Amino acid sequence: MSVNYAAGLSPYADKGVCGLPETFNSPEELKVKVETLAQLIKESQYLVVHSGAGISTSAGIPDFRGPKGVWTLEEKGESPHFDTTFEDARPSLTHMALLGLQRAGYLKYLISQNVDGLHVRSGFPRDMLSELHGNMFVEECEKCGRQYVREKVIGVMGLKPTGRYCDVVRSRGLRACRGKLISTILDWEDALPDRDLNKADDASRRADLALTLGTSMQIKPSGDLPLLTKRRGGKLVIVNLQPTKHDKHAHLRIHGYVDDVMKQLMELLGLDIPKWEGPTVCESSTATSESNNDVKPPHAVTAKEKVKKDLVKEERKREASELTGDGSIKEETNKLYNCGCTVPSV
Repeated sequence: MSVNYAAGLSPYADKGVCGLPETFNSPEELKVKVETLAQLIKESQYLVVHSGAGISTSAGIPDFRGPKGVWTLEEKGESPHFDTTFEDARPSLTHMALLGLQRAGYLKYLISQNVDGLHVRSGFPRDMLSELHGNMFVEECEKCGRQYVREKVIGVMGLKPTGRYCDVVRSRGLRACRGKLISTILDWEDALPDRDLNKADDASRRADLALTLGTSMQIKPSGDLPLLTKRRGGKLVIVNLQPTKHDKHAHLRIHGYVDDVMKQLMELLGLDIPKWEGPTVCESSTATSESNNDVKPPHAVTAKEKVKKDLVKEERKREASELTGDGSIKEETNKLYNCGCTVPSV
């Protein structure tokens, strides 16, 4: 649970702002705002969702900075309460609604700061998902990059060896890779995974609508990704009970429980919320289901692709150096600064 996860992190003094007051829209105001959100989604061409700890609290997993969050209570000298284990936690209504939005073609990409694995266990396609801070159920071969989704939590954090080895067989029946498997969960100063961060960055730049659910966006660089959409002319919608770092940049702010918002939203869009029938891993958005828990490593980069990648990198550096003001995305290393701000959902 979150408590054990927090205890497993290295000591870190700056855990961000905890225990901010929550605000609730009236039922009438909430209805009007969700109707506006539904219209924005209908008009959008490329919707990207950013999820945080708030979408997992109804699944029994406490957040970190809410009124009953792990670190909020820690500051008061109190112990947090939790109702489930990682393995027993069921995807919330919001997790399943996001799967429904993806299947209906509205949701093009999902970016999560949560490590509880509920997006993957809900059946959300992994090729349309970036888990920026790792997954408690996923371990990765440090040699070939193959990932394995397990039924039980890995039990190791900070990109450390899990004690297992990669069993993928090389081409032409040669011996197995046998590379060491490591956890994908980040500690405070671990670098974000390049593959997930690059895909999240690309999706955020392409999006014309960014919807944030249950995150205060206090972490860099993940918390600043929605601003890339805003900077490119897209709209930002924030659903959160507490104030967030980027409230003033939002086209629409909704103060309500994410499950209530998503339930109303799906009704307005005329979509059913898929029923959860147990942990399901779907690797590809082109497949209805996938029993194979492996993810093939990315293909080798050709010289032409490398040149293109370098050009894109230079362009982004140039953009970052030009951005100023409160809405800026400053040039940052891809370190998990103040990781706890949104890794709370474990």
